Amino acid sequence: MLSAESAALVKATLPAVAGALDEITTRFYAAMFRDRPELLDGMFNRGNQASGAQRRALAGSIAGFATALLAEPGARPDALLARIAHKHTAVGVTDDQYTIVHKYLFGAIAEVLGEAVTPEVAAAWDEVYWLMAGALIAREARLYQEAEVAPGEIWRRWTVVERREETPDVVSFLLCPADGAPAPAAKAGQYVSVRTPMPDGVHQLRQYSLSCDPGDELRRITVKRVTGTDGGPDGEVSNLLHRTVRSGDELTLSAPFGDVVLDESDAPLVLASAGIGCTPMVGMLARLAATGSARPVLVLHADRSPAEHALRAETRELTGRLPRARSVFWYDRPSPAEPDARVGVMNLDGLDVPADATVYLCGPLPFMRAIRSQLLARGIPARQIRYEVFGPDLWLPETAA
Repeated sequence: MLSAESAALVKATLPAVAGALDEITTRFYAAMFRDRPELLDGMFNRGNQASGAQRRALAGSIAGFATALLAEPGARPDALLARIAHKHTAVGVTDDQYTIVHKYLFGAIAEVLGEAVTPEVAAAWDEVYWLMAGALIAREARLYQEAEVAPGEIWRRWTVVERREETPDVVSFLLCPADGAPAPAAKAGQYVSVRTPMPDGVHQLRQYSLSCDPGDELRRITVKRVTGTDGGPDGEVSNLLHRTVRSGDELTLSAPFGDVVLDESDAPLVLASAGIGCTPMVGMLARLAATGSARPVLVLHADRSPAEHALRAETRELTGRLPRARSVFWYDRPSPAEPDARVGVMNLDGLDVPADATVYLCGPLPFMRAIRSQLLARGIPARQIRYEVFGPDLWLPETAA
């Protein structure tokens, strides 16, 4: 719990701090990477740094955590903390790195806010930081223990058994452990990090959902080639995997992590995705089919066209194996390949979404915001709507009104 004295100071200074967080986090990362360049080698994704996505996610999490502490003294935003803890363990964050972050973050706060950061204000925000860090360190320790790995020791070599072209911009890699030992336990909906050296020698990593039944010894990731938009860089990892990785090659993968996983209740399910957001949904469908589930399942997907809909045939096949499942697709450019598909953006009008359904969303942020709004308007409680963001989480609806 935040002390009463600190809570008063944080409340008084939160508008100023929140308003300056973009500049604060910009200076923070610049100073930290200047002094600790090794952190860019296999810890932070350069594309997310260049686009500002990582900076904005950090700013949002700090503001969200402080706001939550003030809104409900004694409570913690568990959904926010769980999301961050899984992202951290998937890249191998360790306890000592919180001290490094603290040094550079508070140095940036002092630089940006100047005399407004009195010793009392600094102490109050220091309390916020270590409350958040302490909660994350504890969660991450449990996640490492559950994954049966030492903190930060998450990496393992995997052999590519098969490479399959799904669409012109999407490829799947079927993998098995290179050491011949059993695959680590995983849950449907989780992801792994892929860590690979770039041509300049710097290691970069990216998370990819398991697009298969995680109960098998073989695992699959499905990778979309990321093309930069609005002057942004192309995805380094995705383009390298597309260009260079073939059957027989080896990849370095992390243990599986991720908090948006298939629940094990009997409640109806809605799996709504767009674009490459289909990958965790296919993993969930594969798990449901493998376990002979009789749950009602509504599979919804939106894409540019059937030819660009990755894993489309597999989605149909898995849905057909579930006795109480049906699928509905939307395409900007329909074709005879999917004669029953709807045209345009996904819209829930005319669909029966059970009030007690558990809903999973994955896709571009505008898509997820739109579908979430439609679900809330139908009376689906927010607690029943779960989402997965590829990359730094810039949405964080749990911290919204």
